[in-house]
Amino acid sequence: MNPAQLRRVTLESFAHYRPGLVELLLDAVADGASIGFLNDLDSAAATDYFNSLSVEISQGDRLLWVVVKNEAVVASVQLALCQKPNGRNRAEVQKLLVRTDCRRHGLGSQLMTALESEARHLKRGLLFLDTETGSPAEDFYQGLGYQRAGQIPDYACSPDGTYRPTSLYFKLLQGPRS
Repeated sequence: MNPAQLRRVTLESFAHYRPGLVELLLDAVADGASIGFLNDLDSAAATDYFNSLSVEISQGDRLLWVVVKNEAVVASVQLALCQKPNGRNRAEVQKLLVRTDCRRHGLGSQLMTALESEARHLKRGLLFLDTETGSPAEDFYQGLGYQRAGQIPDYACSPDGTYRPTSLYFKLLQGPRS
């Protein structure tokens, strides 16, 4: 059996991984993940979303990792780097996705370890994210040392259109840059 492999997606490799990323996104939304899309998400819209990321990847504003197993994308995570002069110490963790049949095998932790390592390398001392309040993701992020900063009611719809609260989390990786 081919073990899962972590890979950083570059602009050059983006087209290769895009179909797998689309399938991963469709799987997550079908499973109820509140990640910006509703149940009517189709392959074309998911492809459009990922195509929009290629510009940010090419400019270095967004980093993207995948985990592949037997050359299929089974997990991914994004890191959006703040480029404002007063915020270059921070970055936002976005869309940590693990295929439903591959969960609870450490892939999310593997991705977050890589993401945090690169954030440290880039001198990003503050990571932040939001996740649906009451979701299993809250326990996951807390287990990785993220601290809950608060909650916002009716922040986003789940794929079925029901508005739900979101919880905001942060993690300090290092002191602020000078």
